[in-house]
Amino acid sequence: MLTPEYLAGFIDGEGCFSVSIHPNQNARFGWLIDPDFTINQHKQSREFLKSIQKFLGCGKIYEKSPTKSNVLTFTVYSRRTIFEKIVPFLDKHPLLSNKRNDYQKFRNIIILMQNKEHHTIEGFHKIVKIAFGMNAVGKQRGYKLEQVLTSSSETARHASFSQEKMKIQSELNSDIES
Repeated sequence: MLTPEYLAGFIDGEGCFSVSIHPNQNARFGWLIDPDFTINQHKQSREFLKSIQKFLGCGKIYEKSPTKSNVLTFTVYSRRTIFEKIVPFLDKHPLLSNKRNDYQKFRNIIILMQNKEHHTIEGFHKIVKIAFGMNAVGKQRGYKLEQVLTSSSETARHASFSQEKMKIQSELNSDIES
């Protein structure tokens, strides 16, 4: 039977807290911040992953990729579910290894995003900087921190300029109509 202590220890060894940041033209600052929690196991451990899924009351189990069909991934993508299920569980049953440092950063990002901090350029930059400090300082990232910060600031400036321009135009239109 799966116990909270065993699961916390298993997550300490096999769990992964990641925050991907990738370009998205529909995102407010041109970049999407995408946190997720995963556990990878050989497909022979499907029943064990199902027991984790049942215990936590969340998550999906997928094949890791078409080229690695012998590896399954238990994943929680929903930020709200991470906030409501994963964070309280790990706050109550803390990790003991160095992974706890990445968990604390991940937790901070989840809370900041739940508080809508990523909707301001300052909050967005704060979250990006925290994310780039995770998982061996983001060695596997496809983009450099400076690239994300610079282009997101540029996107924010363009959006601000467009809003000001639109506001001026609407004020001019209303003056003409009077």
